[in-house]
Amino acid sequence: MGENRSLSNGQEGNVPKLRFPGFEGEWENTELGNLAIYGKDKTRVTKNHFVSTENIEQNFGGIVPFEDSKTMVDGTEFTKGDILIANIRPYLKKIWQSDMDGACNADVLVLKPQEIDNVFFYFLVAQNKFIDYVMGGVKGSKMPRGDKAHILQYNTAVPSILEQQQIAKFLSLLSNRIATQKELVETLKKYKRGVIKSLFERKRIISCKESQWKKCYMGDVITLQSGQDFVPSDYNDNGTGIPYMTGASCIVDDKTVVSRWTTKPRCMAYKDDTLLVCKGSGSGAVVKLTQKEAHIARQFMALQCNSAITKDFCFYLTLYLSNRIKQAATGLIEGIDRKTVLNQEIMLPSIDEQNKIANFLFNYDNIIYAHKTYLAYINEIKKHLLQQLFI
Repeated sequence: MGENRSLSNGQEGNVPKLRFPGFEGEWENTELGNLAIYGKDKTRVTKNHFVSTENIEQNFGGIVPFEDSKTMVDGTEFTKGDILIANIRPYLKKIWQSDMDGACNADVLVLKPQEIDNVFFYFLVAQNKFIDYVMGGVKGSKMPRGDKAHILQYNTAVPSILEQQQIAKFLSLLSNRIATQKELVETLKKYKRGVIKSLFERKRIISCKESQWKKCYMGDVITLQSGQDFVPSDYNDNGTGIPYMTGASCIVDDKTVVSRWTTKPRCMAYKDDTLLVCKGSGSGAVVKLTQKEAHIARQFMALQCNSAITKDFCFYLTLYLSNRIKQAATGLIEGIDRKTVLNQEIMLPSIDEQNKIANFLFNYDNIIYAHKTYLAYINEIKKHLLQQLFI
């Protein structure tokens, strides 16, 4: 039997903590295998859309159409409403409900809901406790996968079909609102890139007065501090010393975060210095140092300003230049060299106009931050409701 839970009116039984008015009675305990079956593998499948583990999106996301060919050997067909679960690490936490017909490879499991509202079923399996259960049954060392028999043995509980539909309708509306908010954030980010481009190419003017921009090179207005790596004995994770910034993994939500420290700093960056990721998968990423000071590893360069340029303007200018800089990266492991940065030809306005441009873009960043904060808030609401509306 499932865990007993209490309603606000004191009624006890196999019911969720939060329930819509008008529904009574206990939910029925069952195994997942009684609610869904696996899609059958085919020797040859021809479909307009192909799904692999990489292009499944979590929580009402989407898939990337497979355009190179419409034929796949040894695939599994799926239809609208089926649940797709990525079944190989590191993608095991990715679950998607199909809104189209298609086919997937062997690394994706297809669950076909049976005699249950398929949207309710999606929310049932999109919860962390189900994902944790799947992870607990992973088998294989070289290619870890969820165990199909283990997944179908997952114990759960379901209400009447009418209550399923009510829960599904409510959570769908909330999920669609989250998707709309996410799209808004991405649109604002895209628009910001266009605004930065138009400002630095002088297609858009902030200042009321026409001003002269001077041609120069980045090397004329900054000092470029390259980083150095430490051996493990020279850093720690207990907060002793000053922050040690190791690379793109230290950038979260456009801020620098700290997970390592060192008592032997050498290559220093200081608060609001522009950091440019110069090596690895995050090459070209740009961020301002959030902390008071930090030692930077060789994956970073710190752009430190002289009196001709402000720190804020330097940051937005580097954002503008980042694609051009990244395109010049070389090597088997993509890397940006010092000369590429220092030899960037730029146009530089007066300090007064630099401040106006930076303030304008900073205010725009605040708008984006507000919408991202709200997105995080409604995501947390959904997470909480999933815990309350299900057993």
